[in-house]
Amino acid sequence: MVVFKAVKCSADDWAITNCAIINDEDFHSDTKYIEVQHQTKPDIKFWFTVRSVKNPPPRGCIAFSMNQREWAQLSINQAINVIPHPANVPIDFVLSVEVEVDYFNKKGKTNEQFDTDMMAKEFLMLFSNHVLSVSQTLLLQLPEKPLMFIKVKSIEGVNSNEINSGAKPRIVQFGKCLSNTVVRFVVGPNASFLLVGRAKSQQTRVSIINPDFDFNKMGIGGLDNEFNAIFRRAFASRVFPQEIIEQLGCKHVKGILLYGPPGTGKTLMARQIGQMLQAREPKIVNGPQILDKYVGESEANVRRLFADAEEEEKRCGPSSGLHIIIFDEIDAICKARGSVGGNTGVHDTVVNQLLAKIDGVEQLNNILVIGMTNRRDMIDEALLRPGRLEVQMEISLPDEHGRLQILSIHTTRMKEFKKIANDVNMKELSSLTKNFSGAELEGLVRAAQSTAMNRLIKANNKVEVDPDASEKLQVCRDDFLHALEHDIKPAFGASAEALEHFLARGIITWGPSVTSILEDGYLLTQQARAQDSFGLVSVLIEGPPNSGKTALAAKLAKDSDFPFVKVCSPEDMVGFTETAKCTQIRKIFDDAYRSQLSCILVDNIERLLDYGSIGPRYSNLTLQALLVLLKKQPPKGKKLLVLCTSSRKQVLDEMEMLSAFTAILHVPNLSQPEELITVLEQFDLFTKQDIHKIHNQITGHKVFIGIKKLLALIDMVRQTDPKLRAIKLLTKMEEEGCLDTGTMIH
Repeated sequence: MVVFKAVKCSADDWAITNCAIINDEDFHSDTKYIEVQHQTKPDIKFWFTVRSVKNPPPRGCIAFSMNQREWAQLSINQAINVIPHPANVPIDFVLSVEVEVDYFNKKGKTNEQFDTDMMAKEFLMLFSNHVLSVSQTLLLQLPEKPLMFIKVKSIEGVNSNEINSGAKPRIVQFGKCLSNTVVRFVVGPNASFLLVGRAKSQQTRVSIINPDFDFNKMGIGGLDNEFNAIFRRAFASRVFPQEIIEQLGCKHVKGILLYGPPGTGKTLMARQIGQMLQAREPKIVNGPQILDKYVGESEANVRRLFADAEEEEKRCGPSSGLHIIIFDEIDAICKARGSVGGNTGVHDTVVNQLLAKIDGVEQLNNILVIGMTNRRDMIDEALLRPGRLEVQMEISLPDEHGRLQILSIHTTRMKEFKKIANDVNMKELSSLTKNFSGAELEGLVRAAQSTAMNRLIKANNKVEVDPDASEKLQVCRDDFLHALEHDIKPAFGASAEALEHFLARGIITWGPSVTSILEDGYLLTQQARAQDSFGLVSVLIEGPPNSGKTALAAKLAKDSDFPFVKVCSPEDMVGFTETAKCTQIRKIFDDAYRSQLSCILVDNIERLLDYGSIGPRYSNLTLQALLVLLKKQPPKGKKLLVLCTSSRKQVLDEMEMLSAFTAILHVPNLSQPEELITVLEQFDLFTKQDIHKIHNQITGHKVFIGIKKLLALIDMVRQTDPKLRAIKLLTKMEEEGCLDTGTMIH
């Protein structure tokens, strides 16, 4: 070991050799390498390949380039301990080396491509028989290219005695580079060029998926198919190396639009996408936050969101990281241009600015814009074309399997701490929560928890909590059922109250006609449900007024057991303008399309059309809207049953509506004495003698009465003296014109 002094290289040519420059008079002629040690840190060693030159440094000095001094932490004129080694020094041979490459001088450098096969050839020509060390920095001059700065990232080598034995390579800290050493290149973190060729390191194909991300802990339930589709469309191209993308002429997807009803997990999915990707910290902004009262500030806010991505794109080119911008409630700023009132045009210019940034003249390739909305129909069409928000994914209501996943996610901690009773069956709850959104399922769990906690609260003069609450508290099946019945109702669920109102008197099977209608209705319901059906079944239930059409339609809707049942009734639209009425009807159908199985009950369709017999008059706008919707097929995979009731079949025929229905069911009035007696026998209102008397009086006569009218008369006579009920009923039927003779009562 000899003490030398470290000095700087006096010529640039010395630095490009990547060798330590020595004076021949200080070393033996066979010295090829030196091992440098700091006097104050003898455990730290640095290997250098040495070279002698004309006009060498003074004796006792060794010249190091600036990057060599930085790597070895050497200062000028520092005393160092040096151990010389001959060319045949027994050290490991380098089988493969991975190096990080960047411009030595980055100023004024433009984006360009480097052929790694050519770079590997030049590297081996310069560094064969050099000793390479991990973290060592080197300079590489390529033909007709700028000077490159190289840093050794990792080395795989074998012992010199094992080079021909097929021994498995191992990770080493230094070794001698051979003429057939495999060289792999990786782009530096801030490099602004592209590597192409086989010698490109596999590590440059950095997956955009965060390696520490656990898909099982995403907390997203029921959206597996949607997530897989988004990954295929939006991220698959970013996994492959850039040269393959260029060979395909492929462009990365720059925008995703997540739309669907509230509470289905759009925001949650966008948030998880941001965490899943190995990208810059996502910028999350609510749509209304962009808008500003000052002229030009709204557009400036949009530009600021993209500023970081633009700067990195100019600096690093294809090596730029991915920048994610998440717009919640994007419909607030991207309404169709010209649709917003006022003369400021602020919304229009904001849309224009966003369009220009996503896919304008100076388009960016390092951005991913994720928009979320409940109102896709309000967004400007230009934003939805390919190249902008290209991937449009409906996040719809979860199916039974999805609901099971969501419920399991929200009860995980309860199970972990044994706060959920054994009688709670998640599969049962998932089957009972048809058309519940993810947010509603979370609300259901909270409601069940509050019910369970309430059992342990004593509210007398003051509120007291059971002292043993931590041991006693358990959420049981009854808590969930109570929450289902009283607390949480799905926004897109069945109109249970309306159906119960229509079925308050039940269904009375007074004759074969009713039985036939129920049987045909059941078959049509099964037709709507069938997998091989066209997806749309529309049924007109027509008949004279008060014949019970609405009750029969409600019975069919309830028995269908479809998760979404909506009633479209004229009484809900009293005072609506034609446009408002059409909008409401359209919304009912749009909501129905969100569910796998849906049923819409359109009651009293001629009243919905504002039909008046004097004139006649009707709303043509509403008529055309209904005609279109009654014939429109639901989206693929969705099934829709439409039940309409009407007392004006002839009018609908004149309006050319009958052809829009799959089937027409006729509901007649009661016409036979036996049918009337069947109805009366359903009530305990009349004695057997009364029924026998009524039967004798009406035998041989025609009856003309609807079931609804008859039930109203029965309710009225219920208020009279029991001895006079039979006579009162017959008298009222005669007065109402429900019997064909006026000489029956004696």
